[in-house]
Amino acid sequence: MPIEVANESGAEVGTESICDVARHALSEMGVHPLADLSILVVDETYMSELNHRWMGAAGPTDVLAFPMDELSVGRGPSNDSEPAAETLLGDVVLCPEVAERQAAKAGHSTADELHMLTVHGVLHILGYDHAEPDEAKQMFGLQQSLLDSWRRERTT
Repeated sequence: MPIEVANESGAEVGTESICDVARHALSEMGVHPLADLSILVVDETYMSELNHRWMGAAGPTDVLAFPMDELSVGRGPSNDSEPAAETLLGDVVLCPEVAERQAAKAGHSTADELHMLTVHGVLHILGYDHAEPDEAKQMFGLQQSLLDSWRRERTT
């Protein structure tokens, strides 16, 4: 599963583990292995610009997700005998400065926060949302389940 991580933030982040947790989430969600994902790690200034332009909100946020054509997402096992053409799922944008502050408040590492935000962004790319209570319960439960299974795999 091709995943490109570009760190343009100037901060030290574990791009390998970010890529790994994203790949795990996509695989567990049954996304076709030829699907492509881009992850961009940016500073607060650029995240603020994106947040204002696309969400109409002021200031930086922790994660933004920009899905491509929703109909092209290859969710679930494929019934095709031939592999599907490579599909670009979209872009997940992370801001480690915001993640660092949130991690300190939550009492865990910035790396753990970035892993959680990566899975959160991947779920948004796949069409999940948390605007309604039922949606939030499903999405956050799935997010935790994916993080737990990824952590278990890393320790075995």
